[in-house]
Parts: sequence; structure tokens; C-alpha cells
Amino acid sequence: MQTTQKEDWPSAVYRTLKAAKVQQMAYVPDAGHSTLIKLLTEDPEVTSNVLTTEEEGIAISAGAWLGGQRTVLLMQSSGVGNCTNMLSLPAMARLPLLMLVTMRGEWAEFNPWQVPMSRATQPTLEAMGLRTLRVDKAADMVETVEAAAALAYEADQQVAVLIGQRLLGKKKW
Repeated sequence: MQTTQKEDWPSAVYRTLKAAKVQQMAYVPDAGHSTLIKLLTEDPEVTSNVLTTEEEGIAISAGAWLGGQRTVLLMQSSGVGNCTNMLSLPAMARLPLLMLVTMRGEWAEFNPWQVPMSRATQPTLEAMGLRTLRVDKAADMVETVEAAAALAYEADQQVAVLIGQRLLGKKKW
């Protein structure tokens, strides 16, 4: 499964997550994930969990795994800062975690408040023991999410796929 157009990647990622047997999605609403959120929310086989803060998604992912289900956690890079302490749960308990993180504060960013956490996202995740995989081209999205899902759900790893802002397009305010 490969995608080559910017518009195609959310649908391709949806199919990839379904193939990986993901049954739950936890998310804070985000324009960069809006199409993927819509696809997963409309799927009657997927439980959607709207979060008030991103670290709740870590706990939901852990509980889902203990209950026999796989979860994907969708968030923006700014939300990674909210999760730092909670990321110790899957690391210490050796629970799988699959995160898809849309990056802000990079290419063509208009909001200066997004820039500091953008620079800190990857180092923060890695300091907490997560493997990070970065995607900047739609053509690499499916293969990267497939690899991340395999690492998470077959090797019990904690993985974050960082989705570059250039792939998402210039954010308009």
C-alpha cells in the first residue's frame, strides 16, 4: 500500500491502522489529523476517545492493551509536552504505544508559541524511551506507519511517528 499525493495519506493511514487491528483511537482534536479522525470516528469497529488532555491517551492506550485491544494516539507536537511524565507508564510496564504526532512550529508556522515545543518534541520523546520515526513525504507515510505499528504491537515498543508540517501544509489562521 503506497500513497503519493498529500491528500491520499490519511485514507491510506486509516487502512494501515485497520490492517494492524487498531480498535481504539484517542485524540485531541487537531486540524492536521482531521481527515484521519473523521475516518476512524465513522468506523463502527473503532472506539473513539476524545481527550481533554493528551496524557489521558497514554492511560487509555495502556488500558486498551490490557483489555486486549490496540489503540492509536493522535496529537499535535505541542501536546507531547503534556505527556512527558505519563510516558513512563508504557515504558516501565513495557506496554505497546503507537502515537501519530502532527508537527507544528516548523515549516511556514505562523504561531511563535508552537516553535519551542516543536524543537523539543523528538528529544523529549526519545529521552522518555520512545522510538521516533519521521515522515515528511506522503509517499513514505504508509510504510512508516506499518513499521511503527509492527514495532508497537509485535515487539511491545513505544513508537511515535512525527508527521512533518510541510506534509500537512501551511496552517491558516
